[in-house]
Amino acid sequence: QVQLVESGGGLVQPGGSLRLSCAASGRIFSIHAVAWYRQALGKQRELVATITGGGETHYADSVKGRFTISRDIAKKTMYLQMNSLNPEDTAVYYCNADVVSDPLRPSLDAWGQGTLVTVSS
Repeated sequence: QVQLVESGGGLVQPGGSLRLSCAASGRIFSIHAVAWYRQALGKQRELVATITGGGETHYADSVKGRFTISRDIAKKTMYLQMNSLNPEDTAVYYCNADVVSDPLRPSLDAWGQGTLVTVSS
């Protein structure tokens, strides 16, 4: 059993910053790629940022230069630093991780429950 728990969401004014965290727990042998997604009201879930097991990062065009994805392997925690937030960033943010619980079995596609980010004045 693997759990991902996000935290750090909330209300922020335009131009402000937030840092989301995603803590993994349970039976974890290793974590490969990690991603952050978001889903705004009435819209499809979209990929925001990814970081591979080797540390390579990729970002959606809409957040490039403003968001930074990172991970602390020892703490099994992933982060999304969000700067220069604007109302279009308002959404529920989800973390997603490719988790190996048993090296002899396929990896698991784990999801967190989501954390709401609201950007408004």
